[in-house]
Amino acid sequence: MVMGTEELLRLTIAALMARTGERQNVVAEALGLSQAQVSRKQAGRQHWSLEDIDGLAAHYGLHVVDLLAGPTHAVGVLHGSIPPLRPVDVAAPPGQLPSGRGQQVPVQRPVTPALAMVLPCVLCGQPCTDDVDGFPQHLSAEECAAAIAAAPPVPPATAPIPAPQQPAPATSAPEPPVRAPETELHAEDEPAAPTEPAAPVEHAPVEAPAPVEPGAPAAGPRAPRAYASGSLVDQITGRVHEALQECAGDVEAAQAVLLKSAIPDVMAFFKASRVGGRYEHSEFPPTAEVLRKRSQKGADEIWEGRPKWRNPHIFKAAKQGEEFEVTALDMNAAYLSAFKAWLPIGQLREDTSGVHDRKKSGVHLITPASWEHTDLPNPLGNRMEPGELWVSESTLRLLLDCARDDLADAPTIHRSLVSGGTEVLLEKLRRALAEVRKTALAEGDELTVNYVKSMYSKLVSTLGESTANRDMRRPDWMHIMRAKAFANLWMKAHKILKAGLQVVEISGTDELHVIGDWRTVFSEGRDLNQVKEKQTYTLGGKR
Repeated sequence: MVMGTEELLRLTIAALMARTGERQNVVAEALGLSQAQVSRKQAGRQHWSLEDIDGLAAHYGLHVVDLLAGPTHAVGVLHGSIPPLRPVDVAAPPGQLPSGRGQQVPVQRPVTPALAMVLPCVLCGQPCTDDVDGFPQHLSAEECAAAIAAAPPVPPATAPIPAPQQPAPATSAPEPPVRAPETELHAEDEPAAPTEPAAPVEHAPVEAPAPVEPGAPAAGPRAPRAYASGSLVDQITGRVHEALQECAGDVEAAQAVLLKSAIPDVMAFFKASRVGGRYEHSEFPPTAEVLRKRSQKGADEIWEGRPKWRNPHIFKAAKQGEEFEVTALDMNAAYLSAFKAWLPIGQLREDTSGVHDRKKSGVHLITPASWEHTDLPNPLGNRMEPGELWVSESTLRLLLDCARDDLADAPTIHRSLVSGGTEVLLEKLRRALAEVRKTALAEGDELTVNYVKSMYSKLVSTLGESTANRDMRRPDWMHIMRAKAFANLWMKAHKILKAGLQVVEISGTDELHVIGDWRTVFSEGRDLNQVKEKQTYTLGGKR
């Protein structure tokens, strides 16, 4: 299957954004567009124009032909590992920039520690050059996404796709064909087979296709993209359109239909997101005793660390007549953000070593250290009973992070029930839901917003021993994701305190009350990395 030029461009843009750590709003500002426009162009609902391509090339300091040669080539030229297709004039000159847009300064990229050779990442299996604790590994889930997205399409072996025959300038010498590094390995950890050198040609084309891995299969369709692919986004939005058609355009009736089908829908989307994944997770593993409910309406033994706290100093001062201007902040899509949590892949097995392995995940029996801070809530929430308790992976990681920051001593681990873990098991689904939600918010589509909210919240709440979800039973996942939402809220409170503001109250999964200019700490909005103001009120004052 031959990939079209625009689809190749979208993959290249995604790879460049992930490798440089940029978000769509940064690219949108550089192009003089809105973030919603960039989102629609990347999702394939609008076309990238020639004017946009000129602006993108100028923004990343690439020549247009390097930008259009595919994600592997573009990222390689950006970081100097692959020579550009033209030795000079790599950045588009000012005269080629779109009218009405200022000249772009090529962004400076930090240099990361590199391996001596290109090796497959231990997380995604794609080639990488970074070293983490002696293992070849991408530095973030976003880089894994870019590496998978940048895997070049496989053309038929007997019919290579010729590049457009565009003669080079008379004064330029022929360029050698671009080849993959000889040290590059496949995702299956097998050395790449050497290839015969290409015969020199009299007039090398200016534009070349993306390099193809030597030894790749001769034919076959390209594997599905691993993260927020247009296919999964289209499935979600298509379900909304289908419900509207069923209800003859009645929005309220369509919403009732969508909310009723939210659980089977989100499970179907999750299964679609795992096609081509590296991990086969267990859907119905044996449930450990500590994860079993004690009664029909009772709870199991896992403590999630739900925060519920008030600053004693501020409330005491308020009772004595001091007046405080307080802002209640609301965290956006707390449970959707919690999809990015370390989840166990298979059946939980007992570990009595007392040592936390960051490559595993599960539940742990610990004795927490004492918490001495009065201006910040305890990461364990409002637990009053001392002694041992079972916590999930998210809570234990938060306690260990607090110990590394010298906020408290590390907890003592007595027993663990763990399996090999990963942080990206729900990543493709999370990104797709986040993209659909963001587009719907930009377009004022509350039907889709409510549908997405129902899916991610019900997924978290029904993964335990709920009869509403018949596709999976993972109470360990439920506790880990709920605890991750609570941990995210605690970390925002800690960030407020480190910025010199005061934390007044923290409650639920998404509510944080602060004193001070919170906009110096968080950006305002409805995106996942933003917060919104719920209300402003006065605490204390004259009676």
